[in-house]
Amino acid sequence: MTAQDFWDDHEKAQTVMKESKIVKDKIESYEKLHSKWEDLLILTEMAIEEEDDSVEKEIQNGLVQLNKSLEKLRLKTLLSGEYDLNSAILSIHSGAGGLDAQDWAEILLRMFTRWAENQGYGMETLDYIPDKEGGVKSVTLRIKGDYAYGYLKSEKGVHRLIRMSPFDTSGKRHTSFTSVDVMPELPDDAEIDINTADLKIDTYRSSGAGGQHVNKTDSAIRITHLPTGIVVQCQNERSQHHNKNTAMRMLMAKLIELQETEHKEKIEDIQGDYSQIAWGSQIRTYVFHPYTMVKDHRTGAETGNIGAVLDGDIDMFINAYLQQKK
Repeated sequence: MTAQDFWDDHEKAQTVMKESKIVKDKIESYEKLHSKWEDLLILTEMAIEEEDDSVEKEIQNGLVQLNKSLEKLRLKTLLSGEYDLNSAILSIHSGAGGLDAQDWAEILLRMFTRWAENQGYGMETLDYIPDKEGGVKSVTLRIKGDYAYGYLKSEKGVHRLIRMSPFDTSGKRHTSFTSVDVMPELPDDAEIDINTADLKIDTYRSSGAGGQHVNKTDSAIRITHLPTGIVVQCQNERSQHHNKNTAMRMLMAKLIELQETEHKEKIEDIQGDYSQIAWGSQIRTYVFHPYTMVKDHRTGAETGNIGAVLDGDIDMFINAYLQQKK
């Protein structure tokens, strides 16, 4: 057996294990739902037989929870992409709108953080660039857990905010734009050929928390892939070496996405550094004034409960996106 044959067999085995885990998870989820349904059915039958209405509220609450779990399982059945099971790398970049856009980026950071917490996902900040006047210029998170990428890929694009600006003393309505980029986190053994001559690697001082260390060493890393213009950066580790490894994995994920894109002219959708974070490029609009509404322009899904959405309740938009891509 040649070395190439060995790695081919290893890759096939990894694929089979991954697919096996997906099937096993879905079967276990179905069995749990079926068991809950049987329990509710038995409780209902007993209540009818004994004419006991004291458990009516318990049954109703149980059905509500069962429906939520069923909807969550149904969503998982729509996740069939090669990397849907993976953890996700999510980046937020403020765009047109100045301080309002940076504040909007911080609001979106909170929204995605709340969503991830509600899903039971782990989170880690890989890069964080605040602005001294307020808000966030850009931030990159690692969201760890099964299907994180499969769900969050629906959030990739420009998000528009319309509101009465808290930074405008004249009380005028402002429109702000922020881009969100999402890519799958690749396993440690993932490989893709990258020509080092195509890379521009810059080091800089970390701008986030980290004590005196961040003020003395240039441990943060920014890598630019010159042929595509893709830029990735990481500053969460004290070690420049660790930051470089993480940034390289992020770059690999981007390049794999690019390889799998059938139409190379759509590279701007993959780069994540959107050239037009402004009018006409938004995927979703969040309106505070003159009415309250969140509308996704790709699917038509909308809700008037903007407060719940910004608290992390974005499942309806994820669901509508996955349904459309089915």
